[in-house]
Amino acid sequence: MLSLCCFLLVVAGILGAFFWYGASYNSTRNILASKDSRLKDIQASLDQMRDETTLLLREARIFENALSRVLPGLGSESKAGNSQSSTGDLSSFFDIRETPEGLLQEVDDVRRLSTYLASAVTPIQEIGALLDSQNALLTEIPSIWPIKGGIGHISMFFGQNENPFSGQYYIHKGIDLSTYRSGDTIVATADGQVVTIDYDEGFGNYVIIKHKHGYYTRYAHMLSFRVKVGQRVQQGEAIGYIGNTGLSTGPHLHYEVHIGSDVVDPYKYINIRSSIAKQGR
Repeated sequence: MLSLCCFLLVVAGILGAFFWYGASYNSTRNILASKDSRLKDIQASLDQMRDETTLLLREARIFENALSRVLPGLGSESKAGNSQSSTGDLSSFFDIRETPEGLLQEVDDVRRLSTYLASAVTPIQEIGALLDSQNALLTEIPSIWPIKGGIGHISMFFGQNENPFSGQYYIHKGIDLSTYRSGDTIVATADGQVVTIDYDEGFGNYVIIKHKHGYYTRYAHMLSFRVKVGQRVQQGEAIGYIGNTGLSTGPHLHYEVHIGSDVVDPYKYINIRSSIAKQGR
């Protein structure tokens, strides 16, 4: 009887241990399966990160090439991504190699890319400063069309022309611009200060504006004025209206550009901005 009881206890212990280990095994298997699923998700994310890193580095190469082309044209030297340098450039970024450390190579590449981009900040700031100074200069010299909205056409160019009144050839010291009507707005072609508002038998109503760098501009045959002597004006600001005053065959603007005591062809200055825009394309 005692032997039977001991046998039953042993059997019960074995069965209990079996069920306990079975339950423990199932629990461990479920945990491992869950972790395996998470690892697969992480691996997929890492693969995606590797692809995005590769794309980022390719875009960085395009950026480097563009920057290296722009800087010399602006008179600045690129300090970022020197193609002759064995360190710090982007040439080594596009061969992402597998290493025992997994993504450590990619992390190192991204860190070096970050260093490169940080070093590119100064050249970009230099570009901004150059563009700002260029824009400032273009507002200080006569460089825009003197009729608001860019309307009208040149009816007489600078230089030798036939005088419409005498029929004799003479040197026309400006350009005539016509819109075929009076009243269209005349604008200052550069920042400056109005130094003369007057009437002349030849020029009719006219305005002279003094600009920086020794430039003066004259606007003649005006219908009326919108400025006064001593007033400071900005490039593009209205100063008066096209008229037919003085010695004139019809409504138009006679426009002159002077550098000191010399008269120059205004047409060359009107084209400054468009010429720069074409060079930048």
